[in-house]
Amino acid sequence: MKTLICAINSKFIHSSLAVWCLAGALEKWASDVEYDIFEGTINENIDNTCEKLTLGNYELVAFSTYIWNVSYVKELARRVKEKTGAKILLGGPEVSYNAKEVLEECQYVDYIISGEGEEPFSMLAQGRNFDQIPGLCYRTGDKIIVKEPYVSMENPPSPYVEKYFNALNGRIAYIETSRGCPYRCAFCLSGRCGGVRFFDLDESKQKIILLANSGTKTVKFIDRTFNADRKRAIEIFEFIIDEYGKKVPKSVCFHFEIEGELIDDKTIEVLKKAPKGLFQFEIGLQTFNEKTLEHINRKTDLKKLTYNIKRIIELENIHVHIDLIAGMTYEDMESFEKSFNKALSLKPDMLQLGFLKLLHGADMREDGEKYKCEFSPTPPYEVISTEHMSKKELQELHILEDVFEKLYNSSRFERTCEYVFSLYSSSFKILMELALFVEKSNIPNNLDLFTKAVYDFFSKKKEVNPSKLRDCMALDRLSTNRMGTLPDFLKVHSPIIKEYLTLLEKSKDTKRPQNVKRAATVLLSENKFIYVDYQNPDKIKNSYKIIEKIIKSD
Repeated sequence: MKTLICAINSKFIHSSLAVWCLAGALEKWASDVEYDIFEGTINENIDNTCEKLTLGNYELVAFSTYIWNVSYVKELARRVKEKTGAKILLGGPEVSYNAKEVLEECQYVDYIISGEGEEPFSMLAQGRNFDQIPGLCYRTGDKIIVKEPYVSMENPPSPYVEKYFNALNGRIAYIETSRGCPYRCAFCLSGRCGGVRFFDLDESKQKIILLANSGTKTVKFIDRTFNADRKRAIEIFEFIIDEYGKKVPKSVCFHFEIEGELIDDKTIEVLKKAPKGLFQFEIGLQTFNEKTLEHINRKTDLKKLTYNIKRIIELENIHVHIDLIAGMTYEDMESFEKSFNKALSLKPDMLQLGFLKLLHGADMREDGEKYKCEFSPTPPYEVISTEHMSKKELQELHILEDVFEKLYNSSRFERTCEYVFSLYSSSFKILMELALFVEKSNIPNNLDLFTKAVYDFFSKKKEVNPSKLRDCMALDRLSTNRMGTLPDFLKVHSPIIKEYLTLLEKSKDTKRPQNVKRAATVLLSENKFIYVDYQNPDKIKNSYKIIEKIIKSD
């Protein structure tokens, strides 16, 4: 069958590994099948996307589905079916555990592959008998045949066919060196189909080098718990570090999802050697509420986890991203506040505030008696309320999330955050107050206006020194904005600025480098002149170095 394999991504910068895994399967097991790959995004006009998918006279059109694209994909698939009559195949986590429901609801869908798709897909494309194809769900007359999600015991074929590199075009590249997860968290699907399968280590190293030289800036490992095998993880870390500047270009960074509790002394010793910015770590905390963790099957040694996260952050050479999830059982606002404050006290580069989503196939969705909560019936099935957190409280956390992303996770207000958080016993409480203030102010999506709102809010607080606040905000804006400008309310009109800039130009050590922009101001709370040259930004913070000079009195 002439086949089209479609990925609808959430953003252009993302690429899809799933569709290329299917392409690799056809190359290996069904080389006589003619196929094309299409990658689009949910932000594209669906009429235009449909037009592109109907040009090739395809007999089979396959879509990979996730919570972020399933609504778009279903409508797109319906239109493709109407226009071309092609057979429609869906696969991926959003249809693997509710295949019967989808086939009943979507009469235009002909097949669903539940579970891993490489082998079943190649069999279907070759026209094999349906009863021979594992994981294939389909209709026969008025009857719907549903099979268990398929899990292969074999290593999947390589997705890195020639067409893959032609299509990547600098976007984020993805790699998996294992499948499965050693944990069985009640909100997640990763551990549902057994333990972890590790792929051949030497082949994985070859793929790392291929992707590092593909033109991408980020290679993202999608292993659900990359360091489930610590010895193997260390070997890969060491391999990348050893090849840095050789087979691994210095412009590339590698992103890993790791379990912080599994970090040991040997891992830390290896990570110390990593060049700054080479690695990014994403570590799922979820919560510091032990009762919640136990209830969701995520028993954790929180002291060990916290200690290990601190150790990684203190290395100062790895971008560390940690996660909290709102909306879980036994987590009320008081409990969430404690988790948030403790997580923030670790000073991660990013603290993501996520919201629980009840995925098809996850224990929390399937066992409604044990995990009582109200959630949206449409994707992404986000929890609306629980026995412990009301709708209003979760809505307020969404407001907090938006402001926190702009204030903290953007890395644009590092000094401001450090100063104001130091003045309050609960960073969560003051951030929530700020978030509601910003929400009420109805500020457009504009950095200067947001900065002014933050200044207006904190400068009126009795705990805050307005001059110190202004200085922190001015330093933050100058160190992260290569335009070298300040909003009017942060500007200081002082002859000292011009005087000191002139003095800097007279010395060969401080003369402004050619073609490098320089910005400067004075601090109101200290007797200092500061300036910044916009070159060589920090690889972790993506900020520029501030240089201070004491202002000498006459």
